[in-house]
Amino acid sequence: MTNLDHGKFTRTTTVFHSLLALDVFLLFFTGYAVMFNDELWWLLALMGGNTGVLALHRLAGFGLIVLTVFWMTFMIVGPGRRRNFREVLPDLKNDTQAFVQDVKFLLGRADERHPHARQFAGYTADEVPLLSYVGKGVIFIFSVELTLLMISGLLIWSKPTLMGFFQTKTAAMAFVAFHGLLGVIMLMGVMFHIFEHGFHPAFYPVELKAFVPKRDVPHPDDEGRDGTGIELLSVRPSWNWAVNVAGLAVVVGIVSVLVGSIYDSGYPVPETLTIGGGPANVLLTVGINVGILVLFLGLVLSVYGNVLRSRYERQVRERGRATTTDGGPHDD
Repeated sequence: MTNLDHGKFTRTTTVFHSLLALDVFLLFFTGYAVMFNDELWWLLALMGGNTGVLALHRLAGFGLIVLTVFWMTFMIVGPGRRRNFREVLPDLKNDTQAFVQDVKFLLGRADERHPHARQFAGYTADEVPLLSYVGKGVIFIFSVELTLLMISGLLIWSKPTLMGFFQTKTAAMAFVAFHGLLGVIMLMGVMFHIFEHGFHPAFYPVELKAFVPKRDVPHPDDEGRDGTGIELLSVRPSWNWAVNVAGLAVVVGIVSVLVGSIYDSGYPVPETLTIGGGPANVLLTVGINVGILVLFLGLVLSVYGNVLRSRYERQVRERGRATTTDGGPHDD
């Protein structure tokens, strides 16, 4: 146990994070089965064809709305939660300063990155804010994308109704294209998110602190020593090849989905607006399937994190019962 293992979320947040991840993965699987129906024919058939996939996509969309309404209500009720909400908001002075220093570091004009960006490299959890400008940016971008996806998804729930409302087929199809292209942009962020948190050398193969509530994470016995404890960690032997394979799959998946969204016809880009025909159908099919496999990897890691959490909580309970039987202090 090191200072790097400090808890990240409350129990409610860990449960919400897992449910949101599962719902978003289902939205991606169903949405892209429709969007790339030629390349992902097997996925389309697996989920019951167009009718079954659209029904699952709408069900997952409804689930996303329910989760969002619950979370906004949860954040507003209670002074402690409103304080957490305020911490997510941008700090224009400090966040801008951190961003500028990091850009200078990348350009070779600063000796080191801003301390806010060094949570995993020499600073303790108390010294570095949990949410740096990077974390706030991720939350802001995901929030805006999910909101726009929900609004556009509701509008195109029934395309005939939408066409009747806007009086022109072109305007209605523009909403459909906007919804699909937003999904492509969000797909890139989710792939990077999977890679960043699944293959970090300190946490590989999964960042467990996103699943174990911070109140259940024990404090290290040597909490008073210097450093974060990163010097005590060792990289697993499989990390080197795993991170290279996963990194290549993420790049191939993102590029293929972007190219496919330009060259493919049909949903979400209307056939009249597409270039038509792919640069190489076989390569594009392989690449898009690689991207879907990255999403499956993210789903597996999410489930694996919850399995580890369940096992960890069982071990804590067993240790508590053993301590009580031996006459040690009772948990209560």
